[in-house]
Amino acid sequence: MNYNMPRKKIFVTVGTTKFDDLIKTITTDEVLQELSKKGYSEMIMQIGRSHVEPDCTKRCGFHRIEVFNLKPSLQEDMQTADLIISHAGAGSCLEALELSKPLIVVTNDRLMDNHQLELAEQLYKDGHLLYTNCKGLTQLIRSMNLSELKPFTGDKSKTIANTINEIMGFA
Repeated sequence: MNYNMPRKKIFVTVGTTKFDDLIKTITTDEVLQELSKKGYSEMIMQIGRSHVEPDCTKRCGFHRIEVFNLKPSLQEDMQTADLIISHAGAGSCLEALELSKPLIVVTNDRLMDNHQLELAEQLYKDGHLLYTNCKGLTQLIRSMNLSELKPFTGDKSKTIANTINEIMGFA
């Protein structure tokens, strides 16, 4: 192990929801190995209302994997992360983007009216994030080039809020 290499940290969040599929997928050896190949060795997971107990043993190049359910603010976890992997909730996405963090959004295929997918698609089209579902996560990580993402500059929150309102049919 090269102790001189910087340790890159991932923060995974599902917000206040329950997204067991993401928690189970992100902790598979296959996904961890791909993340390790990209230089990541630490992962903190905020698992919301999940009752899944992910495997937090050191493995696949990860020397630290931690988990918690909920806390008042995720800002510190997001600020210290080198990569954020998130559910497609508008709040989580905007917070990550406003902190100028590389973001992978994983959409929940189990949601009936998946307006989150539309938001992820729009932010992807604008070049701000990468997105996939749980089945495609390993391949996305394998092929990702985070340097191609465009910074989320200025106050685009109003634009995003308008997009959300259009998607929801409020505009």
